[in-house]
This record gives sequence, structure tokens and C-alpha cells, in this order.
Amino acid sequence: MSALDTMFADRVVCVVRAPVLPDAAALCGALAAGGIRTVELTFTTPDVLRHLATASTVSGVTVGAGTVLTAEDARAALDAGARFLVTPGVAPDVAAVAREADVPLLMGALTPTEVRAASSLGADAVKIFPASAFGPRYLRDLHGPYPTLRLVPSGGVTASNAAEYLAAGAAAVTAGTGVVPPDAVAAADWPGVTRRARDFIAHLPRRAGEGADRSGE
Repeated sequence: MSALDTMFADRVVCVVRAPVLPDAAALCGALAAGGIRTVELTFTTPDVLRHLATASTVSGVTVGAGTVLTAEDARAALDAGARFLVTPGVAPDVAAVAREADVPLLMGALTPTEVRAASSLGADAVKIFPASAFGPRYLRDLHGPYPTLRLVPSGGVTASNAAEYLAAGAAAVTAGTGVVPPDAVAAADWPGVTRRARDFIAHLPRRAGEGADRSGE
């Protein structure tokens, strides 16, 4: 199974950008308790490699590395325990590392040309960033020429508009500071993280056969 299967099943990945991360394992546990089981820790977070190593030990959570800009960072992230890689833009050198290591890659893109380039480089999904620049309709438009590509909008996706992106054809959406505000992460407010994660999940449209409680409890 791909490390991204959980993300596609839940239709959400949480991106953590925080200047202070006191306990990456506790953070991942709090997100999972709220129903978000795929977590991206970014290279904009200080000491991210240590946090990746800690978070990768949490059972039931798939942890990847985001804002991967170079092949060196990609290899370091995989050595630390990252199970998938995410780039903010088209990055052939990072794609080469992902192929060599046989790990999933979400590659950032915005224009149709960039989307095609990311797909050609072997991206398992294309992260449309910044999604807020064009909104949900843009995903529907991209699926015209690229009907089979898995698109994951990132940037400006909230509990209130996530369902619109999914309805427009997104394979999954990205939860960000609305679920993991930097101040809450710095304060280790794990109950608050769980509450916001549960609220985000509650706003996603249910699949056929899903029960009323999807929080993992």
C-alpha cells in the first residue's frame, strides 16, 4: 500500500508550519484522535528532521516531509522517517530521489504547464498551490485536460470550503493553520488541535456507507 492511501481515504492531510513544536508525537496523536491521520511536517519548522524522527514512531499516523526544496533535504527527510515528500513547486531533483527511494511524491504546481510537468516527473498527486488564488472551480477546469490526475488543493483551504474543493474533483484537501494554529502548537494545546481536526473532518461530505462518527474515537 502507498503511504498516501490513508490520505486519499480520509481526503485530508494536515500541514504543520510552526516556529515551535514541543512534541511532534503528541501533535500527531492529537490530529489522529480528531480523524486526521496524514501529517506533513515542513522544512520551514525549525529542527524538522528531529520532529520527523519522533512523529514517525506514532502508530496509525502517516508522516511526510513538506517544503522539500532540494535532493539533499529529500534524502535527509527519508532518513529521518518521512514516508512521503511534498514540494512547493516543480522539482526534478526531488522527484529523482522519490523515484529512487520508491516513496510517494506530492509535487506543487499551479498552471496547466506546471501540472503537466509534475505529472511527467512521476508525481503521485499534484498539489495545487496556492489554491486560494483561483478557488474550487479552477480544479474542475484543470480536470478538463487532466481528467485522471489526483489534485490536492493547498493554501486557503478551510473547514468552510473544503467540501467545495472535493466536489470540484480534489482527491484530498490540505488542512493548515485553521487546524494547527502556530500558537496552539507552541502551547501544546493538544485537546484544541483534536477539536479543530474533528470539526474539519465533520465538514467533509460523507462517502456512501460512512457512519455519523468519523473522528476515530
